[in-house]
Formats: sequence, C-alpha cells, structure tokens
Amino acid sequence: MTTAESTTRIPEIRVPGLLTLAGLIAGLVLGLLLGGNAAGDAVLSVATPVGSLWLKALKMTILPLVCALLFTGIIETAAAARAGAMARRTLGWIAGLLAVSAIAGGTVMPLLLQLSPAPAGIAVEGPSEPTVLPGLGDFFASLVPDNVIAAASESAMLPVIVFTALFALAASRLGEAQRRHLALFFEAIMGAMLVIIGWVLWLAPIGVFGLGFTLTAQSGAAAIGALAHYILLVSSVGALFLLGAYPVAMFAGRLSPARFAREVLPAQVVALSTQSSLASVPPMLASATRLGVSATTAEFVLPLAVTLFRVTSPAMNVAVVVYAAALAGTDLSPAMIASGVLVAYITTFGTVSLPGTISFIASTGPIAAAMGVPLWPLGVLVAVEMLPDIMRTVGNVTMDVAVTAAVDAGERD
Repeated sequence: MTTAESTTRIPEIRVPGLLTLAGLIAGLVLGLLLGGNAAGDAVLSVATPVGSLWLKALKMTILPLVCALLFTGIIETAAAARAGAMARRTLGWIAGLLAVSAIAGGTVMPLLLQLSPAPAGIAVEGPSEPTVLPGLGDFFASLVPDNVIAAASESAMLPVIVFTALFALAASRLGEAQRRHLALFFEAIMGAMLVIIGWVLWLAPIGVFGLGFTLTAQSGAAAIGALAHYILLVSSVGALFLLGAYPVAMFAGRLSPARFAREVLPAQVVALSTQSSLASVPPMLASATRLGVSATTAEFVLPLAVTLFRVTSPAMNVAVVVYAAALAGTDLSPAMIASGVLVAYITTFGTVSLPGTISFIASTGPIAAAMGVPLWPLGVLVAVEMLPDIMRTVGNVTMDVAVTAAVDAGERD
C-alpha cells in the first residue's frame, strides 16, 4: 500500500487542537481560581460529569478501532514482505527498531520517574480499591482468551489484541479475493470509528475544560507543574531515538555523523514546521539523494517507512501511560509494564498513518487498558500532545532517513 492509498482510506478529520489547548488552559486557570469555594463547587458538580462523559465517548471507540487498525496494518505488512529482498530487509529494520522502542518506553520512563517523580496529589477521581498486582505467570496466562467475545466485553485489551493479530496473520494466508473482502470490511470499521472519534474530538475543548477544571480544583497548582514535567520527560524518551538515528546512519549506513547531520537537516526543519511525516517525504528523498542513497532504494524504502514505521511511537506511547499511572497513583508491576510494551509493539503497525491527536488516543488507550491504568489522565494529556508531537515527528523523520541509508548499504553488499 502506498502512502497515497493509506491517506485516501482515512476520512478527513479536523481536530480543534488550539481550541482544545485553550479549553485546557481555561479549565486549569478557573479551577485554581474557584477551587475550594461555593462557586467552584457548583462548577465542579457540572464539570466532573462532563469530563467523565467525554472520556467514556472516547473509550467506547478504542477496542473496535484498534482491532480494525491492527488487522489492516498486519495485512499490509505481510503484503510488503512479499515484495522482495529489499522489502524484507526494510521490514527487518522496522520490526527490530520498533521492538527496541517499545522496550525502551517500559524501562526508561520508570527510571526517569524515579530520578524526577511526578508531582504528588494529582487526581480527578476518588481513591480506588487496592489492586492485586499480577505476577509473570498470570501475565502469560492472560495472553490467550478462553472466549474472545467475553474478553472484549470485559475490555481485556491484551488477549483481544493477540487474537486479532493471529486472525490477521491467518487471513494473510487466504486467497486474494477472500483477503481483500476481509480487508475492506475492517477498513470500513476503521473509517466509521474514526468518524465517531472525529465527532468526539470536536467536543474536546468542552471535555478537556471539564477535566482541567476538576484537576486543578481538586489538586491545585501542582497539576500545571505536572503537565510541564510530563512534556519534558516524554519528549526526553523520544529524543533517545532522534539521537539514535545518528549511530544507525554511521554504523549501518556507513556515513559520517557530520555528513548525515548536515544532509538530514532540511528534512528535520520541514518535520518541525509541519509536524507531518507525510509532508516530509520530498525533503527526505532529497536528503537521501545527497547522502548517496540510490534512487531505487530511497523511492521504495521511504514511502514504506512513512506508511509502516514511526520509531518514537512505542517508546513515547508507553512513556505516556507510565506517566499517566504515576498521576493516577496506580502502582505498576513488571508484568503490567510488560503488557503495555507488548501492546505498544503490536498496535504500532496499525496506527502509523493516523493524524497526531487521533493516533494518541488510538495508541495510548489500548496500552492503558492493558496495564490497568485509568484513562482520565490521557484526556488531559491529549490537549498538550502537540508539543511532544514535535519530537515524535522530527525523531521519526530522522530515523527514516537513517534506515534508508542502512538498507541501501545492505543492498550494496
């Protein structure tokens, strides 16, 4: 599937990003000003259910959307693998780096939170019942559902995702006509869910206002510091893969770091200004050409990478949910983090072509569900996603060019 084809199957959805950010700021400020008095209590009695209702509207779309995205993503990946040796080499790089990314999110973010903990006392919900942390044996036992329908009804994300992945792999072995019918069915589900999410996100300024007001009315100014702290830590996780592109280019692509840095800079500038990997394809092609990558390799690998590969996504998505757990006061066991890492790795193959805000919901929602983390922090964090998204896009574009150089070097061997 080409990048053009991937975009035509996705309904055009306009997300009011600036209005959402304005709604969050207004909610945070009013919550600080009115919290603790009679007027604030009156607003709180309305803001809390409004924010909760908006979160539920988002949550109801996550499972069908993720299943549809995962199915189509695996079908496309399997089709790409049949395209020849260059495709298989490219997919090897993609699969390997995404695995490293997912593991990094589950290891680096907890370490960063130990060094620089999230502000305490942040909550928009009452204290929950203590949870029994699952052990490693329970984690492996939970991978395969006794009844996938029952698992879906209980929002047991991990076994449903494992089943969907196996179903998609099995479908990839069917004949062309059967495979195409199933693909069209899941693409239609995906399109319908995206339309619903688009409607819900149009109400994001109102929903985020309710969540932001409740947050500061109950937690005070610490909530604002938590958002700045969140942006810094999550962006730091993404920066690891921006910086990691340079050794990939040097050791696997056989390029000097200085030359790679100089030639990839124009593509990074476009990525920074547009926050779009797709818009960065022309300057990425130009950068690859200046680096001596053959036109055949660049014209094949870069569109494939933009379609299937966002190296920062697994790491930053897991990092988002780990931070959300810290905000919600949810203790994470190694098995819970492992669940999130696995879900982040599998689902990243299906969500790469989505717009930033929708990708945030479709990617972090399943991870949170698999890890048992409440969704309310994600409803607040989505309003500031445009800032970490800069790091996501620049890191992805830089690694795309580095992997293209690495594949080209392998083709010359």
